[in-house]
Amino acid sequence: MGYPDRPGWLRYIQRTPYSDGVLYGSPTVENVGKPTIIEITAYNRRTFETARHNLIINIMSTEDLFLPYQAEFFIKNMNVEEMLASEILGDFLGAVKNVWQPDKLNAINITSALDRGGRVPLPINDMKEGVYVTVGADASFSSCLREVKNPQNQLRCSQEMEPLISCDKKFRAQFHIDWCKISLVDKTKEVSVSPKVMPREGILPDGGEYKPPSDTVKSRDYYSDFLLTLAVPSAVALVLFIILGYIMCCRREGMEKRNMQTSDIQLVHHSAIQKSTKDLRDMSKNREIAWPLSTLPVFHPVTGEIVTPLHPDSYDNTSMPLMQTQQNLPHQTRIPQQQTTGKWYP
Repeated sequence: MGYPDRPGWLRYIQRTPYSDGVLYGSPTVENVGKPTIIEITAYNRRTFETARHNLIINIMSTEDLFLPYQAEFFIKNMNVEEMLASEILGDFLGAVKNVWQPDKLNAINITSALDRGGRVPLPINDMKEGVYVTVGADASFSSCLREVKNPQNQLRCSQEMEPLISCDKKFRAQFHIDWCKISLVDKTKEVSVSPKVMPREGILPDGGEYKPPSDTVKSRDYYSDFLLTLAVPSAVALVLFIILGYIMCCRREGMEKRNMQTSDIQLVHHSAIQKSTKDLRDMSKNREIAWPLSTLPVFHPVTGEIVTPLHPDSYDNTSMPLMQTQQNLPHQTRIPQQQTTGKWYP
């Protein structure tokens, strides 16, 4: 009540909409003395009738029921809602008591295998998800329970074989126990010492309670930040631009200064070479040279008369064939063919 979900220690399971819903879990020491109110709301899907009920759970301390020896069993052929039934749980505790024979025996925790990371079983009737049951007692573990820890059974478990347990026949009729997953815990030998956390790399010292900043935050002047990010780089760039412009524009020597530093003989020599080069280029534009015979597109095959070629600029040389046929040759003289006399034999 008053929260969006159940407490962390409390679980709920309901297999089908027509089966009973089950609330189960094991509270911790922090929940002792705090009544837990579970607000249950249900409605009828056909008539939409709504009902509400408050379930009050009073959690009491178990200091008077000290069970230091705890054994956790994994039952493969049971689901959690089946194990929570009073008659099934009573039968299991009776079988454990016959094997263990303590004065006080009680179930401490019942957890589904799915909550421990188990897989959902196949949709077969005989396949169960399994359930973990933790049982506490005031007497030391019996010799039958200690058989799981001997080297032979540990070797068989490592080879995925069932260990040889003498008391397994007392459970086999109703409960299939995976003895390789049994866990034996002796609380009398455990010394719970809370390690002291030392501040070092990766661990910050304890600064006490967190104090958030006040709501009244002072306004900040960003003028100095503007000068540092924009004005200073712009001023440096402007100075560099002025220096570069002075070097490129105001420090040029020019042709007059170059001629003043050059001797007269070199200037006359350079001028003569330049004038001669200019004259040669002018003369090359007006020269008329006969085209070589090899460059003619065609010539007379008998007389060798040269046909004036077309200038390359006056036709499109890309569409003209490399060699013209003799039918298209100008000034062509046809040579008659001589006919031989006599008979012709095929």
